[in-house]
Order: sequence, then structure tokens, then C-alpha cells
Amino acid sequence: MKTDRMRTPILAVMAISLTVGACGRVAESRFNPFNWFGRESVETVAANADVTTDGRQLVDQVTELAVDQTPGGAIIRAVGLPPVQGFWDAELVRVNSADPSLAVYEFRVLPPLERRAQSTTQSREIIAGAALSNRQLASIRGIVVRGQRSQRTVSR
Repeated sequence: MKTDRMRTPILAVMAISLTVGACGRVAESRFNPFNWFGRESVETVAANADVTTDGRQLVDQVTELAVDQTPGGAIIRAVGLPPVQGFWDAELVRVNSADPSLAVYEFRVLPPLERRAQSTTQSREIIAGAALSNRQLASIRGIVVRGQRSQRTVSR
């Protein structure tokens, strides 16, 4: 009778230990939605004065890229760095890609209406985002956001 009372706490401690120990494996697995897209990589691209039909141009540099999971899919968030203050109307515009498993976006902005100072890096940063549904994410293995002189990529 006394051994049954001693077994219960020991079994409970063992069960909790095994459960908590397994959490580390799940945190690193592909089943964890926070691991769907890995760390970003940076590439330098040749300067191009690309201006679209709506008058916007590519942001000078893409400095950050993150993919945040939502219940219905994901939100792509990118930070761009223009050469001077005053750039506005930022948008991530999806463009066609030769690889259907790659979602490619251009970070487009409008230039300032009047001449502006360069100022600090932090004061020039612009944030833009785009949403992808779970259906769209099913066929995507990587996301690329392009600027004029750099692009960033995240992949699964």
C-alpha cells in the first residue's frame, strides 16, 4: 500500500519530465508554425533606376524582412531605407517569378515632393507589408523582397 503512494508522485514527475523534454524537439521541428520560414539572407543587386507606371520606384535598400504567422496565413513585413527622408506610399508589390515556389515582391515608394536632408538611418526607415493566405503559402517555399541595391530572402 505504501509503495503505491510512492509510485504516483514518481510516475507524475517522470511523465512531466518526458513531456517538457519533448517540447525542445517540437520547437525545432517543421510542425511548429514559427519555423515555417527561416532566417533571412541578404543579396546585393546592381543599381537600377526602375520606375513603375504609377511613378513609384524601388526603395534604395531592403534592410529587414520578417514573416509573421497568423491564423489565416502570414504577414510579410519589410523595412526599407531610402537615400533621404520624405519617401512615402510604400508598398510590397508582388511580381511574376520564373520559379512558382518563390513569392517575389518589389518594395516600391514615392520620392519626396521637395528636396530633403539625408538625416539618420532610423529616421529614414520605411515599413511595408503584404499578407498571404494559407492557401497561397501551401505552394511557397521562399519569399524575396527586392530593392534597388539589395534584396532579402527567407525560405523554408
